Amino acid sequence: MSAKAISEQTGKEFLYKYICTSAAVQNRFRYATVTAETDWDRLTQEHPWLLTERLVVKPDQLIKRRGKLGLVGINLDLQGVREWLKARFMKETTVGKAKGVLKNFLIEPFVPHAQEEEFYVCVYATREGDHVLFHHEGGVEVGDVDAKAQRLMVAVDDKLSEDQVKEQLLTHVPDEKKEILASFIVGLFNLYEDLYFTYLEINPLVVTQDGVYILDMAAKIDATADYICKAKWGDVEFPPPFGREAYPEEAYIADLDAKSGASLKLTLLNPRGRIWTMVAGGGASVVYSDTICDLGGVDELANYGEYSGAPSEQQTYDYAKTILSLMTREKHPLGKVLIIGGSIANFTNVAATFKGIVKAIKDYQGPLKEHEVTIFVRRGGPNYQEGLRVMGEVGKTTGIPIHVFGTETHMTAIVGMALGHRPIPNQPPMDAHTANFLLNASSSAKTPATTRTASFSEPRTSNDVTPAKKSKAASSSHLNICLSFCHFVPSAKATTLFRKHTKAIVWGMQTRAVQGMLDFDYVCSRDEPSVAAMVYPFTGDHKQKFYWGHKEILLPVYKNMADAMKKHPEVDVLISFASLRSAFDSTVEAMQYPQIHTIAIIAEGIPEAQTRKLIKMADEKGVTIIGPATVGGIKPGCFKIGNTGGMLDNILASKLYRPGSVAYVSRSGGMSNELNNIISRTTDGVYEGVAIGGDRYPGSTFMDHVLRYQDTPGIKMIVVLGEIGGTEEYKICQGIREGRITKPVVCWCIGTCATMFASEVQFGHAGACANQASETAVAKNQALRDAGAYVPKSFDELGNVIKTVYDELVANGTIIPAEEVPPPTVPMDYSWARELGLIRKPASFMTSICDERGQELIYAGMPITEVFKEEMGLGGVLGLLWFQRRLPRYACQFIEMCLMVTADHGPAVSGAHNTIVCARAGKDLISSLTSGLLTIGDRFGGALDAAAKQFSKAFDSGMLPMEFVNKMKKDGKLIMGIGHRVKSINNPDMRVQILKDFVKQHFPSTQLLDYALDVEKITTSKKPNLILNVDGLIGVAFVDLLRTCGGFTRDEADEFVEIGALNGIFVLGRSMGFIGHYLDQKRLKQGLYRHPWDDISYVLPEHMSM
Repeated sequence: MSAKAISEQTGKEFLYKYICTSAAVQNRFRYATVTAETDWDRLTQEHPWLLTERLVVKPDQLIKRRGKLGLVGINLDLQGVREWLKARFMKETTVGKAKGVLKNFLIEPFVPHAQEEEFYVCVYATREGDHVLFHHEGGVEVGDVDAKAQRLMVAVDDKLSEDQVKEQLLTHVPDEKKEILASFIVGLFNLYEDLYFTYLEINPLVVTQDGVYILDMAAKIDATADYICKAKWGDVEFPPPFGREAYPEEAYIADLDAKSGASLKLTLLNPRGRIWTMVAGGGASVVYSDTICDLGGVDELANYGEYSGAPSEQQTYDYAKTILSLMTREKHPLGKVLIIGGSIANFTNVAATFKGIVKAIKDYQGPLKEHEVTIFVRRGGPNYQEGLRVMGEVGKTTGIPIHVFGTETHMTAIVGMALGHRPIPNQPPMDAHTANFLLNASSSAKTPATTRTASFSEPRTSNDVTPAKKSKAASSSHLNICLSFCHFVPSAKATTLFRKHTKAIVWGMQTRAVQGMLDFDYVCSRDEPSVAAMVYPFTGDHKQKFYWGHKEILLPVYKNMADAMKKHPEVDVLISFASLRSAFDSTVEAMQYPQIHTIAIIAEGIPEAQTRKLIKMADEKGVTIIGPATVGGIKPGCFKIGNTGGMLDNILASKLYRPGSVAYVSRSGGMSNELNNIISRTTDGVYEGVAIGGDRYPGSTFMDHVLRYQDTPGIKMIVVLGEIGGTEEYKICQGIREGRITKPVVCWCIGTCATMFASEVQFGHAGACANQASETAVAKNQALRDAGAYVPKSFDELGNVIKTVYDELVANGTIIPAEEVPPPTVPMDYSWARELGLIRKPASFMTSICDERGQELIYAGMPITEVFKEEMGLGGVLGLLWFQRRLPRYACQFIEMCLMVTADHGPAVSGAHNTIVCARAGKDLISSLTSGLLTIGDRFGGALDAAAKQFSKAFDSGMLPMEFVNKMKKDGKLIMGIGHRVKSINNPDMRVQILKDFVKQHFPSTQLLDYALDVEKITTSKKPNLILNVDGLIGVAFVDLLRTCGGFTRDEADEFVEIGALNGIFVLGRSMGFIGHYLDQKRLKQGLYRHPWDDISYVLPEHMSM
């Protein structure tokens, strides 16, 4: 969500820190907080004024009208404050319908003042701008400020001046206070804008001869602006509404949400309730809550929450296990139900998310059985059949009753089943359409023959429609609401946004969405792809490969928008997948090009202030914005935005490849796909559908699109899925009354459950929150019903009402159903076919040491967190990745010692020499390192494997050390691992001595090392420098390690020696030294190396030198 309430203390802290005004703001930062952890002695040390001044104390827990509720202690000394608190602290209190515990209090200095020195000021945001309310009589008895207060609206991007304030707001204020109040109000407004407040109320604001005092304050800030305001905000804590506790599980899910590109929300309503939900989608989650409450389950509803935006399997697992943990803590005498619901997903892989839920169910199968939990599942979308199959299987294997349903079942039907209001079918009918569109029998790559492109109803004149029902006499309250919120302004925007030849530019490297658009184009028999180009600032200009039916095509990708617009003048739609941080700038840039008429903004979480600026700019330029926070929209047979409508199987199932007669508009993207399903099952199909987005200020409104639909001849009836929050639906009421809307309108506003909850609940969409009675779903549904719209009793009945209206239009001849024409077949994407399990292919690679696909990196089966938790070190990691074993501690230490002793042996050896020469030639690190590594072989550093093989073969064959030495001499072969240029029996290599001592002390057996040392005695008796060197010792000791540590069979140990694992120790260790030499040369700024002549013997052939 965006607008979130902050505590009074936080709001005042922001004001005291950042307000810029000539008014003298008094008592800055003079407040003290009292909680259960408060130490009074320490509190008085930190705030000594508590001991000397008269005080005010009040709860700081988002409670309105504290004064009238007797929750403010006034003009007390510190002892009086403590006595006052004793009667209230940690006590349960009822405020309205909410019951809560008072546990957070604010103490401030008492300000003596007269009643005429109290004022009221408030600033709040609307779509058109920010309203400043001022009343010259503030305080507890301020009354209905909406009716009383002077009001000034500051349009988006406009500034507030002191002159405006004086002229329009301060008309009843004494002259001597106008200057100070004007300065303060302008400073307050600037603070409001700069810190992205959405609501800021001070009552009373006291003005005395000493200055300005902020007594009581309430505020909300736009939480999505955190990335802009973080430096000023710091870490803001958002308290829960009074009457609802802040649970650690909610904080855990909020943290998951913050770290994820998906959306994860959880609000606990009644942890002891028996009805739990795990719903996919912001809109769907509200619909399920509505249905539960409609069927009498409000007192047993345990939670509200949603997951959406394609969370990973791990994220879904974490979310699901949190809910399962909560619901299995206390038993319920009737058992419990878990509703795993959702609309038809547009792009979320249902099987992947369900795998996470299934994993959680398996982990909690014991507690779930113990608590007698029954699970009801309904879902649709990409790969949903596999998801439902997996969910059904886990029910059979665990014995947990799990009832599974797909798109053939109405979305909320499982609620009635779960609550015992409708029977559970034994074998629910299953849609089977996933693989029905695989391959075209024709080998032709050209676009298939055109299917029907006109409306599914016969062409009729624009005025030949069934008028809406006659308006009932509306209640005066609804009429007043309409009059106050509805202002029809002629729009210069286009009635038709998308046509058969519409071309778009896609901002962002969203290849899956683009391919989905192209597949839709193909199945709609478009002549050309709807995507002309892509813009992606993070790469250079290039071409991206896509499929057009069977054929591969290339679409251009541009680094900047200017080039794309210049080279594709036919484009008039921009689909922006820009992130929430860059969506504003990229949209502003797009609107500089007159060719762009429609922009879809997919990103969620754009600050409301930025969205309002985009709306204003779009209105000035005649551009239609769909979004933000939307999946987009679809016009069957013509054009679809991004992932709208889901995968191709859903496009076909919902008949979105050709136009019908019904147009819809909704806020929710997921619910728009559900509407596609409902409308396709009850009518001749969708003509056009738009999801305007879940934010408080969508770029285009319900009414914008309803009026477009009214003026489109092919559309015969309109469906609107409204929502709690805002007042846009009242404009539809007025449009019906005034005759501007004459086509039948079926409308339902979701969020009816909100009025049944004891405390405020912020639903999944940022705009789904009622700030006044008229914004509730119940009020809007009644107003629409009174105006003459067709309004069902609940969402459950929406499909029936749509069917009834459609049948009437068919019966009176407004709609004449046409013959269905089968669509062309489109090849399924190879990767998706594999995902669905329809095909198989041998993998190009096989790996058994590492898996990075999940939430956490795994080394040979061990999560990376466990690697660090066990303090395995580099040797342990090497054991996992090289040997696929968790090696004993001494083995890990030995590996690390080997890496240390082989790290470097000076600049003179061939590898270091090559690295140095290469570095001095100006080459980069990788080239220099590679140059050094290429010298490693039997003569330099690569003797570990050879020594291990030679000594092992001799020892295993039973050959005596003397026989081994003699045989090697006879064969004319060097004994690998024996001999050193500098070191000798009299000048031992300390590296060898260190390793040998460690091996003797820690290895269970050192048979091969002992054998090698016996060989050394023989060779050094002949020549003192024929010692067992580092390569040799590591080689033979490693064989002892592999054979005797208990982790390997003899064959496995021998195989590791054979495939060259031991040389890897030297390569890895010496790489450290080579990198050191490279960095050393660069640091010393050494020039190009040229070998001196006097160090070279020039020996020319004799016949040439004569």
